[in-house]
Amino acid sequence: MMTRVRCLLSAAGIALAAVAGAEERPNIVFIFSDDHAQAAISAYQGLFRDVAPTPNIDRLAAHGAIFERSYCANSICGPSRACVLTGKHSHMNGFIDNEQCVFDGSQPTFPKTLQQAGYETALVGKWHLISKPTGFDYWEVLPDQGFYYNPDFQQMDGSVKRVRGYCTDLITDKAMAWLKERKPGGKPFVLMCQHKAPHRNWVPAPRHYGLFKGKTLPEPDSLFDDYRDRSKTLRKQAMTIAKDITWSHDMLLPGKPPEGSGFAGQMINGEYLRMDAAQKAEFDAAYGEENRRFMENLKAGKFDAAALTRWKYQRYIKNYLACVRGVDESVGKLLDYLDASGLAKNTIVVYASDQGFYLGEHGWYDKRWMFEQSLSMPLLVRWPGVIKPGVRSKALVQNIDYAPTFLEAAGVPVPADIQGKSLLPVFKNAGEAPAGWREAIYYAYYGERTHQVPMHDGVRDGRYKLMFMDPGREWQLFDLEKDPGEMRSVHADPAYRPELERMRALYLKLRGDYQVRSSLIPVRRASEPAWEERFAQKARQSRQAKNCDLVFIGDSITQGWEKPGKELWEKNFAKWNPLNLGFSGDRTEHVLWRLKNGNANALKPKVAVLLIGTNNTGHFMRPADETASGIKAILDDLRKRWPATKIVMLSILPRGPNAEDPMRKLNDGINSRIAGFADGKTIHLLDLSGKFLQPDGTLPAELMPDRLHLSPAGYQIWVDALLPKLAELGL
Repeated sequence: MMTRVRCLLSAAGIALAAVAGAEERPNIVFIFSDDHAQAAISAYQGLFRDVAPTPNIDRLAAHGAIFERSYCANSICGPSRACVLTGKHSHMNGFIDNEQCVFDGSQPTFPKTLQQAGYETALVGKWHLISKPTGFDYWEVLPDQGFYYNPDFQQMDGSVKRVRGYCTDLITDKAMAWLKERKPGGKPFVLMCQHKAPHRNWVPAPRHYGLFKGKTLPEPDSLFDDYRDRSKTLRKQAMTIAKDITWSHDMLLPGKPPEGSGFAGQMINGEYLRMDAAQKAEFDAAYGEENRRFMENLKAGKFDAAALTRWKYQRYIKNYLACVRGVDESVGKLLDYLDASGLAKNTIVVYASDQGFYLGEHGWYDKRWMFEQSLSMPLLVRWPGVIKPGVRSKALVQNIDYAPTFLEAAGVPVPADIQGKSLLPVFKNAGEAPAGWREAIYYAYYGERTHQVPMHDGVRDGRYKLMFMDPGREWQLFDLEKDPGEMRSVHADPAYRPELERMRALYLKLRGDYQVRSSLIPVRRASEPAWEERFAQKARQSRQAKNCDLVFIGDSITQGWEKPGKELWEKNFAKWNPLNLGFSGDRTEHVLWRLKNGNANALKPKVAVLLIGTNNTGHFMRPADETASGIKAILDDLRKRWPATKIVMLSILPRGPNAEDPMRKLNDGINSRIAGFADGKTIHLLDLSGKFLQPDGTLPAELMPDRLHLSPAGYQIWVDALLPKLAELGL
């Protein structure tokens, strides 16, 4: 009843906001680009400020505020957009990566809330959240990533229209048309003008093909980074200009690369294929001669490794910055219209991008990492009468702050579950962080196969950055005052021990504040080839399985049926055509991901045996409640997926040499909690703990040689306990 009362009060608050002071409520024009690095905006005084100025975006800095410590919550396109819309971190809004997620459009978003409060809402351009936009009176979006040339636009009625021209210009024209067609003096409005540019692959508008012809653009100091003094995972990524950039898709070269030429993959330039004859002729005239000279010199062996990397960098950065020029011109057109129409006086104009981007720093292109260039995102805001011109703010802000900012600016109550903070107090304080402002931001990247960047998260305060790299479970600490290029982690330096401990405490605090419960967030171990190979194998086996009545799900202890337990498996379980879905190193979150993404979809077993959780303890010493919640989430998934299946849930097996082992104690705490999940109908508890222990609580090496994994004798104990239970359940 109280929940319904709160909902009614909230709705009433929105309705009152729609009536009271409607004429004073500001319009909002939100201009959003894709992969625009701060270094490529001259107002940020980056490497390209003199050779590639952005005068129109700079107008926002001159007439309003530029935020120098502006960060994303998850440096990847879709997740960042979900954070912007909801004001929540990825684990709360449900869109953690671009590989497995579809945005839940039924959840509250700031456009939807403002629409309910009387705003007219429109979205034009890139969406990239799979589901259809909700909360907009008008929308016209690019399917998926969209194209630069002759792009398709998805319509509200479900149809798709292809339009000849260049994407940045077309999005601008559509946004301008919507503004001009509005009735004067009507509702306040929100317009989200969202560009594809400067996303890969970087194909500029024809008028910008020769923008940097004959010029050599500056290189970042770390273009040839060797990744020393930091985590070894940095060497495993696949996003270097030197090794991973492609011949046609990225470098816009014709045909295929010569064997051994130092270019990756066979991705084609899809933009060229979309061009009509006239557009191709312009493209060929602009790039043809330079391409011919390069290919001749390459064939003649005139490039050593460093020279080839430098050529790739120049081709990349010139095309990237030429794409940025188109975005800057778009901003100028919108600002000019707002000024000329008189709308500027009561319109908040925001320029931002979904994340930053590497422009050769650390030898990279792309984003994902928590290093500054992709963690940082541009944020420039003009609001006449509220923000003083020329403000340069060093307050720590994040893209989860946009939603509450827009709501408060419109006079709409900010829901309590929004995790961001309204920027209005910063606006009104000349860009200075007010009392009680955040001391740090939290970041999480959940890993994707693309570019092989591993899952990691961390915190950044005014001087230090702490990252936790999930593979290897290692810390990285950077002193950004002494090492702004992040070339050396000082996590192992004794002189930084106090800061390491302080930042680790801050990391845990923010994870708690933001309700980060990793055991419940389905994630893929995308940067681990052996895990990927096993996942593909098991997904294939699950599709091909016939009459599979018995499935085992778990971690390395379950996977061990394939080696130390193999003979017992064949002898005791083969008659049920069993499938082993045990993966070494898995935690509850990995099992959740596997169940949702192909390891279980085709199966209908009579019995499933679940043993999971000890890695949640051994890897991170996660609280018992959190791990138990992860196990509960797996059980819930299995019950929905296989409603007729009986589930045998094993208590987590004992580990460590004796009863005083801290991990043993934590597992005992988990077991006491999960025992209540068994209902004796669908879920049945099988507690083997006592069968492995001596009377004094010691764990014999002959059963668990490393006090964690089972010997053949240990698997025999499992068999002896499980077979009667299977018989009881009808197998």
